[in-house]
Parts: sequence; structure tokens; C-alpha cells
Amino acid sequence: MRGAHLVAILGLAGLAACSGAPRDITLHDLRTNSGEPEEFSIVPNKPLLEPDSYNALPAPTPGAANRADPTPKADAVALLGGNPAALTPGAGVPSGDVALVQSASRYGRDPGIRAQLAEEDLAFRKRRSRFTWSIVPEDEYYKAYRRQSLDPYLWLQRYRRAGARTPAAPPPGE
Repeated sequence: MRGAHLVAILGLAGLAACSGAPRDITLHDLRTNSGEPEEFSIVPNKPLLEPDSYNALPAPTPGAANRADPTPKADAVALLGGNPAALTPGAGVPSGDVALVQSASRYGRDPGIRAQLAEEDLAFRKRRSRFTWSIVPEDEYYKAYRRQSLDPYLWLQRYRRAGARTPAAPPPGE
């Protein structure tokens, strides 16, 4: 009788494991288990300003950005003397990066490489997230990609031994 119960329980567990429920394939565990708000996610809104002419205001677009929405990255770029318009995607290659892109693509480039890499990375994350269950949630990102990472100090030493000029680097562990 106990053997039949054990087989039934194992069968149900196996059936539940094979269910088509979508599993979480993100490797970073960014959840906070404290009941407190995340202080870095609170960004104050810009002050409301009265326009010069109400007739010149654009028509409202649902889901589009508002003039009073916070833009912390663009504000930081502007404060540091940069061009915040360079942050908007879809504008093509910025004029200051044309020479870099031409030099990097002198042997040809695949226009669909981003989509291909995203597809391959999704398949990789699906494979790596199969057996990552644990009682205590932890960040699996660095474990999953550790074979693909380089040791910067090992390569720094190799380049220095080969006689290449290298920048100064902080000591390991800092």
C-alpha cells in the first residue's frame, strides 16, 4: 500500500513538472523581500509649466511621454554637457559614431545579428533555468554566464608580459 502511494505521489509530481506552465527564465533575482519601498525607484516629477500658447500644444497621445514625465538619463546627459537627443533610439547612427561603425564593419556585418543573439540568449537562459529551483531565492546570473566571462587581471598580466601598454587598474578585490 505504501509503495502504491509513493508511486502515485511521484507520478503526480512528475506530471506537475511537465505542465505547460511558463517558467521564469530571468536569471537576475531583483525582488526585494523587505516590506519597504525601493528608494531608488522613486523619481520626482518635473514641475508643471504653463505653455506660452494653449493652441500650440500637441494633441494628447495615449501611452506617449508627457512633458512632465521624469527623464533622469537625459537630464544627466544635459547636465554633463552632452546632447540628450542622442539617447533616443531609432535615429540611426549618431554623427559622432559613423567612423567607429564604418571601421568596425569594414569586413562586413549582419544586419540581423541583434535578433539572432537575442534568440540564442533566450534559448541559453531557458536551458540554464531548468534546474535552478532553490528554497532560498538567489541571483543565478553570474553562475549561468561564468564560463563566458573573462578574468580581467589574467588578461591584464598577459598583455603586460607581451609588452603592450595597458592602463592602470585597481588591485583585485576592490
